Amino acid sequence: MYLIDKPYISDFLVTTIKENKYPIVATKEAKELVTDASLNWISEKDAVSYIKENLHKPIYSNSENALSWIENNFGESELSKQINIFKDKVAFREHVKTIFPDFKFQKIKLQDIQNITTEELSFPFVIKPSVGFLSIGVYIIEDKNDWENAKKEINSGNLKSIFPKNVLDTSYFIIEDFIQGEEFAIDYYHNDKGAVVILNILHHIFSSGTDTSDRVYSTSKEIIYKHKTELENFLNKIGNQLNLKNFPAHAEVRIDENGNIIPIEINPLRFGGWCTTADLSGIAIGFNSYKYFFENKHPNWDNIYEGKENDVFSLIVLDNNSGIISNKIAAFDYKALANDFENPVLVRPLDINKYPLFGFVFVKTDYKNKDELYHILTSNLRKYIRLKE
Repeated sequence: MYLIDKPYISDFLVTTIKENKYPIVATKEAKELVTDASLNWISEKDAVSYIKENLHKPIYSNSENALSWIENNFGESELSKQINIFKDKVAFREHVKTIFPDFKFQKIKLQDIQNITTEELSFPFVIKPSVGFLSIGVYIIEDKNDWENAKKEINSGNLKSIFPKNVLDTSYFIIEDFIQGEEFAIDYYHNDKGAVVILNILHHIFSSGTDTSDRVYSTSKEIIYKHKTELENFLNKIGNQLNLKNFPAHAEVRIDENGNIIPIEINPLRFGGWCTTADLSGIAIGFNSYKYFFENKHPNWDNIYEGKENDVFSLIVLDNNSGIISNKIAAFDYKALANDFENPVLVRPLDINKYPLFGFVFVKTDYKNKDELYHILTSNLRKYIRLKE
């Protein structure tokens, strides 16, 4: 069953739902986003009855906005409790602290942040909204100067959002240890027996040690084979504690130089937000993560990557780091952007006046030619922006 909500659903996901006749809940928001009447629409009343009678049947949401529907209809259910543990970063840390007893964290109200002195802190650390999305309000603090600068920026005026409170809530923040190591994003699900099935592993590349942007995520056969077994074992530990079955998720972790895996966060009931990472797999690589989840299938990576062994597939997130406010922007030159990549697979524009992004790009790169990825990683995108006169 699909729970669809704003802000975005891709044509690829709509086609997947249609071709496989997957049931989709006829909420007001879903009907506004998807106008195709031929889909397998089911009423909200029937959806509620179905879920009550089939508590561990597969449910997928394209957007965390839709999680409020589950909260409203199943607030005391095991599913709702599982979701809430993942969505609240403090609750998640509390849940896994037996696995990571030395990891330090604390919850703090937004209005109390200005009163914290450097003497009360242990550097380096990360501060971010307890309920967050898209790296909004995330700061890596290495020293006292970083902290003073961050406090100037962390205020309600700078943290206004188009997202509802169950997706991004800046009322509370979490201060936690900074995790050293390489960062990875994982699309996966717990199957009908509860075991983890990994559907993608993406290396989240940063331009510096203090970079918190979501600009570049890359996957390849090499990346998947290098980390798959350890990540399966790690995610199974967390899933077993929560009795997760037929449960899709998107995890972000760091792996240090000794191979230790420490979670950053786990996003429930979806893969990468805005139909990104699962669409990358389907459109660029050629296997459909949505179908694998609903059909309880395991990927055969040798078959999937046959003839693509030397290819790197990347998701480029076009966040507006130009320093130019959106109401001064007339247009974004997506064609020029595509021309700067050797093999662009898909350019997906968004309206910068509605969303905090210019859009997304899927690219295929030979592993020997990664310069274009590092170029876009450090770009302020100004060369593609056309200003209003």
